[in-house]
Amino acid sequence: MNLPIKTDIRALSKDGLKTAMEAMGEKSFRANQVYEWLWKKSATDFDEMSNLSLQTREWLKANYVINHVKVVDKQISNDKTIKSGFQLHDTHIVEGVLIPATDRMTACVSSQVGCSLSCKFCATGKLDRIRNLNPDEIYDQVVHIRNWANTHYKQPLTNIVFMGMGEPLLNYKNVLAAIQKITSPEGLGMSSERITVSTAGIAKMIEKLADDKVKFRLALSLHAANDDKRNSIMPINESNSLASLIDALHYFHQNTRNRITFEYIAFKDFNDSIADAKELLAICKKVPAKVNIIEYNPTGDGLFEKANANKIDAFAQFLLKNGVQATVRRSRGKDIDAACGQLANKKHENALIK
Repeated sequence: MNLPIKTDIRALSKDGLKTAMEAMGEKSFRANQVYEWLWKKSATDFDEMSNLSLQTREWLKANYVINHVKVVDKQISNDKTIKSGFQLHDTHIVEGVLIPATDRMTACVSSQVGCSLSCKFCATGKLDRIRNLNPDEIYDQVVHIRNWANTHYKQPLTNIVFMGMGEPLLNYKNVLAAIQKITSPEGLGMSSERITVSTAGIAKMIEKLADDKVKFRLALSLHAANDDKRNSIMPINESNSLASLIDALHYFHQNTRNRITFEYIAFKDFNDSIADAKELLAICKKVPAKVNIIEYNPTGDGLFEKANANKIDAFAQFLLKNGVQATVRRSRGKDIDAACGQLANKKHENALIK
């Protein structure tokens, strides 16, 4: 016998939830209660909704499902970084990370199962893109990681970065819907200014962010300051040149006044010279941005090596002396493959290697 297909209740808007509740004879305020349980209290089971009658809860269970994300494994690094595999309702798995620091607790979340951009230095880029994450699946990652910050380190989650698996701007609608739930007073109530969305660089979508006047921060994964080098490591640059990205970032800043960050992984003898720093400086003079210089984290293929620490420091000092805010970011969670560029579902069979 075929069981009826249940609707994912978190796919309903608040108005849609009210319509459904009224159709079964409930008062509209019951929908407000359900909505609060789903998005403010992060309920994963209808039986948790204790201010609803048993009859209402049974009706909800008969017609709807909460497709909540499940933690299938959790690893804790020597530096206290925590990485987990999150299983989605269709058994696919993505990874998320809690990055603890003295002044902040940061959640790094994924936006897609796999990725389609094939960046040469990134472990996720070796995976097929299976599908986009739904808003609730992104939201659930934040909830789990927030709970780790509280239980493991007795500190609140302060920051969220969309720097996990996938390209957020290729899942534009769902990413923005997730951020709305995360920042809304009816949701988790986090500050938009504490959220950073990182993109490999899709000019038209950066312009759409500007048109939508988003309040969160934007980071561009730059990694090379001329088109030839960037083309060789990031195929997306072939259709989104540095000139087009600079124009889009100008437009974004003019419309939002939000801070822009350039992420720059330093690769040995590829983009770590003072000549490279001069090219980056020229871009920084065109776009008001700070620079995060990131240590390369090997992905096992031997294509790139980590730049020498002295060269990285000299690179940063050149930018600083020329008026650019530049910070060297030391990698966290390398021993559990949780660092930048290392998320690849190594432990899980559904990671389809190209």
